[in-house]
Amino acid sequence: MSRAPRALKEQVFEEDADLPVRAMAELFGHHAAAETLQRAAQSGRLPHAWMLAGPPGIGKATLAYRFGRWLLAGGAEGQVPPGETPLHLDPQHATFRRILAGAHADLRALRPNTGEKGGVKMVIRVEDVRAAIRFLAMTPAEGGWRFVLVDGAEQMQPQAANALLKTLEEPPPRAVIVLTTAAPDRLLPTIRSRVRRLDLAPLDHAALDPLLMRLLPQLSATERATLGQIAEGSAGQAVALAEGEGLALQALVDQVLGDLGNRRHWHKVADAVAAKRDGSSFATFMALLRRAISAGVRQAARGQGAPAWLEDRPLAEWSTLWDSLGRLAAETDVLSLDRKQAVLTALLWLSPSRR
Repeated sequence: MSRAPRALKEQVFEEDADLPVRAMAELFGHHAAAETLQRAAQSGRLPHAWMLAGPPGIGKATLAYRFGRWLLAGGAEGQVPPGETPLHLDPQHATFRRILAGAHADLRALRPNTGEKGGVKMVIRVEDVRAAIRFLAMTPAEGGWRFVLVDGAEQMQPQAANALLKTLEEPPPRAVIVLTTAAPDRLLPTIRSRVRRLDLAPLDHAALDPLLMRLLPQLSATERATLGQIAEGSAGQAVALAEGEGLALQALVDQVLGDLGNRRHWHKVADAVAAKRDGSSFATFMALLRRAISAGVRQAARGQGAPAWLEDRPLAEWSTLWDSLGRLAAETDVLSLDRKQAVLTALLWLSPSRR
């Protein structure tokens, strides 16, 4: 009796999370930082290691790839025609296209991955850093430079950070390392002392809006402006909020804060926030709620016309409440507590009747 043909196993391809970053040819904001990198390379005294620091999602990795493309294409040696913006490289250039495809022999990027033994914590593993160090020590395949990007460097395992430190102390020739981090203080002081630091600020509206038009073309100008405001100048955060129903959740935050004494809609709000089983809506709602409180307190402290709901209690109480909401959100996540009850607890704390 003949056997039935064996079913082919479905292939699952891992999503390339870095692709949109590598594909970004335009420079949105950060012109001063890009000019600093370009001048340093053209001076003939290019520091071997850089740290791009700033809030999540503001374009640190995008700028690092832009620098790497330009450098590997020969920009420091004048082989790249000058563009209207610093570190410009034509998207049709062969170096741009190979880096976009993840196939350039002289560039390697490290990003956090899940840890060993099935853990969920995202880390940059020591074996990946050691492989990158061996890569840097090799002769450049195309006769120019070797370039390593460590994206999210604060998530390096301790052994990985120590391994990288040795290379920073004795760098190989014609090798450049760029670290990006949203938490520079979490890096070893000895690492921070051996890199040239560039701090990137959140994008202003003039730089952020055209970027969001490209990334989120389906949104209206009003929706983009709202996202840009609640994301505080971070394109990455704005995209994440758009994908995670951020606009709808911001509307719930506005509704709650605009009518703190009205308990009739509490259960409806809590049901909406706790609807997703993965907890993403709850995490976003609590983050937006705390952001609104923080922004309101800052406005009041600067005399910039704080929202009316802020008058329900002294500023010091709002600061304490902001901290308490953060602990509530963290405990709910870590201990897998009931998210709807956590939202109701938060709304009770916000209610003026609690004074």
